Amino acid sequence: MSLPDHHDVAIVTGAGRGLGQVIARELIAAGYRVAASDLDRARAEATCTAIDPSGLRSMPVTLDVSSKSAFEQALSDVSDQWGGVGVLVNNAGITKTTPLFEITPEEFTEVTNVNLRGTFLGCQVFGRAFADQGYGRIINLSSLAAQNGGAATGAHYAASKGGIATLTKVFARDLAAKGVTVNAIAPGPLDVELVHEILPADKLAAVTASIPVGTLGDPAFIAAIVKLMASPEASSMTGSTVDSNGGLYVR
Repeated sequence: MSLPDHHDVAIVTGAGRGLGQVIARELIAAGYRVAASDLDRARAEATCTAIDPSGLRSMPVTLDVSSKSAFEQALSDVSDQWGGVGVLVNNAGITKTTPLFEITPEEFTEVTNVNLRGTFLGCQVFGRAFADQGYGRIINLSSLAAQNGGAATGAHYAASKGGIATLTKVFARDLAAKGVTVNAIAPGPLDVELVHEILPADKLAAVTASIPVGTLGDPAFIAAIVKLMASPEASSMTGSTVDSNGGLYVR
């Protein structure tokens, strides 16, 4: 891969574990320099050690995605290290399986602050910087839950992921003429730690059995889609949400 200046620098939010770590690893393998960000600094550092033992092409970043100033600081820190940023992956997210009528206002705010507000702030802060430099790739993580009402997740999670799909369109339209693309991916249930943590074994078995292809999604495939969307060649793809859900939702 040959990219000018700092266009090969990517920041991945929620990279301390699960899908975020898989995405960070894939981007490193593809030749990017990767800032692995997480609210938990130790997790971000562990990811960097795991994906880049040399320490030359990764850096840990502490980032609370619900804070605009934290995003601005992350942009500044990574730019100081590597001259700028060319790719943002808004992956950080939380979910809870609380029954609909038991979700408190506080819990609703907690989930949407990370998932929806966090994605909005990332797009806003990095979108402006990318527009100023005339190049950028933003990839947001939506979800099957945005399309089917979140059968295995909470209403707040499903609503936040639906909002992410809409924000993707809004930012894509605004930034299209400035060399910046904004796309989203909507995975179904993935074979990652979080899914195994939030679903009891019997419910996970039922979810897996309900998937037409008969298996949980492979996070490495989602990471490969991220890599494709992040490439310079993806200049004409923007405002899209790509499904990867094992046939659970067919457009």
